[in-house]
Amino acid sequence: MINLAIAGKPNCGKSTFFAAATMAPAEIANYPFTTIDANNAVAYVRINCACKELGIKNCPACKDGVRFIQIGLIDVAGLVPDAHKGRGLGNKFLDNLREADAIIHIIDASGSTDEEGNPVDMGSHDPTTDIGFVESEMKMWVYGLIEKNWSKIQRSAQQKTYSIEDAIAEQLGGLAITPEHVTDAVRITDINLKTCTEEELIEFCGALVEISKPFRVVANKADFAPKELIEKLKGKEISFSSAAGELALKKAAEAGLVSYVAGDADFTINEPEKLNSAQNAGLEAIRKVMKEFGGTGVQQTINEIVFDLLDMIVVFPVEDENKFCDGNDRILPDAFLMKRGSTPHDLAYQVHSDIGDAFLYAVDAKTKMRIKESHELKSGDVIKIVSTKK
Repeated sequence: MINLAIAGKPNCGKSTFFAAATMAPAEIANYPFTTIDANNAVAYVRINCACKELGIKNCPACKDGVRFIQIGLIDVAGLVPDAHKGRGLGNKFLDNLREADAIIHIIDASGSTDEEGNPVDMGSHDPTTDIGFVESEMKMWVYGLIEKNWSKIQRSAQQKTYSIEDAIAEQLGGLAITPEHVTDAVRITDINLKTCTEEELIEFCGALVEISKPFRVVANKADFAPKELIEKLKGKEISFSSAAGELALKKAAEAGLVSYVAGDADFTINEPEKLNSAQNAGLEAIRKVMKEFGGTGVQQTINEIVFDLLDMIVVFPVEDENKFCDGNDRILPDAFLMKRGSTPHDLAYQVHSDIGDAFLYAVDAKTKMRIKESHELKSGDVIKIVSTKK
């Protein structure tokens, strides 16, 4: 399962974003370090189910063609400057990022928290100064991990049979950093690891973090942010969100007060006459923010990270290419997230390792045509795997 981590300074709305994305309980309060231990829960990416294209009515796996696929979401303790040196919750925070495939960096668009996460007057802190903060802390953390044995690694690298890329990957194995990540970071920075300076090694670590743990910056509390801060943030490559608005909408939908599906750009109030003036005003305020940003930004952020940053596709495996079902006649029972460039053989292994070992060929259920083992799958493909394993 893909895992995303929510990071940022204390009190910027991380736990609200986590709760809104997962509907899991998380302590939310207006003071630093509300989250002490990492919260883990299930969130979802939103996709268009294959049923509509296939002409399937009453698909049991989706609602009106909208389908959700599980991913993991981690809400970690707030980060303060120099956390890599042990300040605040320091390494405890950074350790919680080990299992993340990508990181959602939440900043406070309203400017109502300082760099330490302490409450200040709204608009008095410039949120653009928080951009790059988490990345910098992670870069220095990774550098610290490598630097411990760097002299030994560089000496060993003088041997012809020694791979410095493999040595660094082994040193950082707990972060799921591979030799390929290391090689890509070397190519991007054009640094010779065997002879590099301390400054070059730090630059390399920054590239390594960017490649292995890609970031998406999200300006949360956009519904409370002064207009001038919103305009300033719009000049950056970031997303906007109202996690509080998303959480309110989901709770209202659960109560039957509104019709809303996570990721929708708008919602419908079912019986406005049953709401008091404050409730109606609150919902209209959320609608105004959604109109400006194309939604609350919570589901949109998750989808952007999974499909853009991580470059994933969705494939639907079936056993019967005519009925588009499994062996129990369940229509389109599974939807798998896979890396772009994956093949039918990769899909077979994702279904089950035994199926992968016994793979023979695959069938495109849409065209009924047999496809090669090396065929590159596309998002939305419906595939039958044929193997010797029953």
